[in-house]
Amino acid sequence: MNLPQLIRPLVRPFAEFFRREAAGSIMLLLSAGLALLLANTTWGPARYFPALWDEHLVFRLNGIVLDKSLLHWVNDGLMTVFFLIVGMEIKREVLDGELASLRQATLPLAGALGGMVVPALVFAAFNHRTPTAGAWGIPMATDIAFALAALHLLGSRVPLGLKVFLTALAIVDDLGAVLVIAGFYTQQLHLSALLLAGATWVVLLALNAVGVRSQWPYLLLGVVLWYYTLESGVHATLAGVLLAVAIPARIRHSRPALLRLVAARLQLLRHQAQGKEADPRTISEELEHLAETISSPAQKLEQRLHSVVALGIVPLFAFANTSLTIDASVVSELRSPLSLGILAGLVVGKPLGIGLLSWGCIRLGWATLPAGVSWSHLWGAGLLGGIGFTMSLFVTLLALGGNTEQEAVAKLAILLASLVAGALGFLVLRSAAGPAPVVET
Repeated sequence: MNLPQLIRPLVRPFAEFFRREAAGSIMLLLSAGLALLLANTTWGPARYFPALWDEHLVFRLNGIVLDKSLLHWVNDGLMTVFFLIVGMEIKREVLDGELASLRQATLPLAGALGGMVVPALVFAAFNHRTPTAGAWGIPMATDIAFALAALHLLGSRVPLGLKVFLTALAIVDDLGAVLVIAGFYTQQLHLSALLLAGATWVVLLALNAVGVRSQWPYLLLGVVLWYYTLESGVHATLAGVLLAVAIPARIRHSRPALLRLVAARLQLLRHQAQGKEADPRTISEELEHLAETISSPAQKLEQRLHSVVALGIVPLFAFANTSLTIDASVVSELRSPLSLGILAGLVVGKPLGIGLLSWGCIRLGWATLPAGVSWSHLWGAGLLGGIGFTMSLFVTLLALGGNTEQEAVAKLAILLASLVAGALGFLVLRSAAGPAPVVET
């Protein structure tokens, strides 16, 4: 057994990340398509499908009563887990990834900033002095699952540097969306609940500071944090991001100590394999145990939740929130400022903002194109950034204040814009002549 076979279990989580995103995007697309089909079918039980999400589910515990519709439980409850994953991805990139240093972070930061500001300005230009002017946050977001899935389908035609750039950009984009939600789409604050949420978060940070590594205290207090955040008027899903900040993400070992530990374990397993004392399955299990031992609580939690979120929670969110009836009145409103702002913001504003600010950043010498990445690749990635879907749908629910007619128009515009942006980005990247050659410096 050679070394690559021995270390495969350790690198498997990184290889699986892109495969999970691709599988999650397929589930997301199927869920949205099925919801649209059921909502626009008059046969049998499907006639009652959209009304299903208005049914209430009541939770009672020691005087605490939460009476929410099924749609609210999905959007305010389950999506908190999605934001927990988003928070852990942001934290990982800031601590050890592409956002760990200013030099590394400059290009994706510039691209993400342009990809948020320009679409918002485009939307504002269409909706100036209209009742929907406050919904400028809708075209700001990128759906990382769909964007990475498109790159995955292109295979080796897309250089690794572009995948890293788009991943980092989408993560910064998610952080921007979180800040927009917290700062602009909070309707009413209840100070006492907000203070209790803050106190709970301080306790969580203290657990991290004193070295508590078990996940359970964080998860249990995370539920408390979610409840007080919900009661405070700040959107409850932000509790997921705050919890992610508190969960330890650093491993216990220094880099040299970790390398020595892995090398020693691999040497032992190599001897066992040569002596036929261990079969391949045993070796694989030993390495998985080693990975579990040296991983941080945040790493382990992210690995356990990622598939649940990508293949379960996010598709369910799409299923619940794209159950809109498409009739003549909704289609006719595609010419409205709201719809045109979303379409132009995602399809035109996103790639324009990402491309122009990235170009300016490189032109000023603050950053360089990633290895193997051409400008054609970058503009194609900018178009893929126009796939808003999950986060855009989420912001729609907050920005339009429960106006079902406007929500239906916005959702349809998001679906169309994401489809057009994704198709254009895929075609641009497919037509690129493979990865650009790496220039030696």
